[in-house]
Amino acid sequence: MLVIKDLYAKVKDSDKEIIKGLNLEIKENEIHVIMGPNGAGKSTLSNIIFNNPKYEITNGDILFEGTKLNDLKPNEIAKKGIFMSFQIPEVIPGITNAEFLKSAKTSITGEKVNLFEFANELDDNMSKLNINKDYINREVNVGFSGGEKKKNEILQMLTLNPKLAILDETDSGLDVDAIKTVSEGIKLFKNEHNSVLIITHNNKIIKDLDVDYVHILVDGKIVKTGNKDLAKEIEEKGYKEYEN
Repeated sequence: MLVIKDLYAKVKDSDKEIIKGLNLEIKENEIHVIMGPNGAGKSTLSNIIFNNPKYEITNGDILFEGTKLNDLKPNEIAKKGIFMSFQIPEVIPGITNAEFLKSAKTSITGEKVNLFEFANELDDNMSKLNINKDYINREVNVGFSGGEKKKNEILQMLTLNPKLAILDETDSGLDVDAIKTVSEGIKLFKNEHNSVLIITHNNKIIKDLDVDYVHILVDGKIVKTGNKDLAKEIEEKGYKEYEN
């Protein structure tokens, strides 16, 4: 599904290289986790997959279902079936969550949304995530707590139903109950035809998930890949043995 080959990338208009020869392959029906210390390039990687104009690919390719993403715009990448939750979710005054999701779904599918079916889908997803039904008529993330914003992004993921969901530190700053809600949302989303890439500092969010691979990212490249036990090892010992 996603293939990253020998990727090098830097901050645009600077010599600061952040990703330094990274390789990654994600197939259908897999959950991958990327962990690493601060400044390792975890969030940068997710932004580069979406071709954030702040960064520049200097070498390598990013392929999604065989299509090269390097030169595509972020909205074109989203239409290919990739979703990203933000480490710090955006606040969008003047647009309700219902309007935002309806517009996003129409843009991605290219088809007019059936309002009755859409309303039922939102209602069902909010019930599963234990989200207050009033949120759907509030402006996107306006006045939301940190936990509410992260739950809102999981609601977006379930509603837009992408092929690949990239969750950039979705668990950051959340209490135990909110982390459980996010984890449950991932389990609800995951099926044999899609995949998830979770970027995180700790293993709380993945404790109840069937994770296929855990990757340790240090200084812009993956230095070790293992199973869920690797995340447990990092929780106990930290990243010291992987850092120069």
